Amino acid sequence: MRDSTGEPPQGGPDPSDEVLVARVRLGDQSAFDMLIERFQTKVYNLAFRQLENAEDAADLTQEAFMRIYRGLDSFQGGSTLSTWIYRVVHNLCLDEIKKRRRRPQIVRDPGDPDEGGDSLVERLGDGGETPEEGVLADERRLAVHAAVARLRRHHREVIQLYDLDGYSYNEVAEILDTNVGTIKSRLNRARIALVKELEKDRHLFFE
Repeated sequence: MRDSTGEPPQGGPDPSDEVLVARVRLGDQSAFDMLIERFQTKVYNLAFRQLENAEDAADLTQEAFMRIYRGLDSFQGGSTLSTWIYRVVHNLCLDEIKKRRRRPQIVRDPGDPDEGGDSLVERLGDGGETPEEGVLADERRLAVHAAVARLRRHHREVIQLYDLDGYSYNEVAEILDTNVGTIKSRLNRARIALVKELEKDRHLFFE
């Protein structure tokens, strides 16, 4: 049910991504503000995971939304808006990594919260209901985050997108501009690499 302006009634469901994009194209700045609010945390977290630096991630987040705003007219809807946005952010991150290639990498704090799905972390960090098991689960989660941060970038990003953020093989392939077969093999190698990293904390996982 909509009012005479075509908008959902006050207190109704939030407009879909498609509706907001259409409104932005008509010059509705408030619609773009809603898109920023909807995606800014995930955009920042994606940038942070790839750049491993909070200041760089914040700067890139601002640049990403400027790029997104300018590019919405070219968004054809062949993929979901979130996939398209992640592709924009990923490409900006690649550009930034190339610029600072000779700079030492800063390992991110593994305790920083992740937005989006965290199924891999939850599986590896699963604990029981007792206080002791809960402490062990927390230690496992921290160890997993630290291990993921130590992976090579192309392994880290595929685990993040597929296992943690919950994107499908097809969506990850589109974001990373490659094919599904490559994503599957890369994910398999990334998981093997992650298990090897977790060997450093084997008392939490393997004993």
